[in-house]
Amino acid sequence: MSKKLENRVAVITGATSGMALGTAKLFVEEGAYVFVTGRSQEKLDKAVKDIGKNVTGVQGNAGNLSDLDRLFEIVKKEKGRIDIIFASAGVGELNNPLGSVTEKGFDDTFNVNVRGTLFTVQKALPLMNDGGSIILNSSIAGVKGFPGTTVYSASKAAIRSFA
Repeated sequence: MSKKLENRVAVITGATSGMALGTAKLFVEEGAYVFVTGRSQEKLDKAVKDIGKNVTGVQGNAGNLSDLDRLFEIVKKEKGRIDIIFASAGVGELNNPLGSVTEKGFDDTFNVNVRGTLFTVQKALPLMNDGGSIILNSSIAGVKGFPGTTVYSASKAAIRSFA
C-alpha cells in the first residue's frame, strides 16, 4: 500500500515540540523524509530520536538568515529538493499586557515569527518542486485578540497576511 507522502522531502521549522513535531512524525509515517529545525540542540536531538527514522535535525534559529542558509544548503546537498515546507517556528510572550511590552520582547517575537517565516519560504523557493506545498503556521490569535498577547497576535496576523 502506497503512503501519501512516499518519496517526498519536507522541511519543518521549529519542530522540537507541539504541532510541528507531531507533523514531522506524521509525515515520516506517511513516507516522507523530513528535515527538522530547532534552536536548542538538546531539544532537537530529542525530537530526532522521537521521530526515529527518515529525519535530519539542523540546529538553528528561523530568525537568523545565516542559519536558514545553512539549513537549505544541507537540504540541497542531501536531497536536492523540497516538496513541502512547513514554516512553523514561533515564539511569543503570552502573558504580556501592552504596558509591559519591551523592545527586546517585540524584536524577539517579530524576528522569529514574521521575519523567520518570510525568509524560510523565500530561501526554500529555489529548491521547491513544481506542485510543492508551502504551509505557514499562524494562530487564531492572528484574528482574535486575547489579553496579554498584543505582540504575539500581531505577529500571527502578519503570517496570515503573507498567506
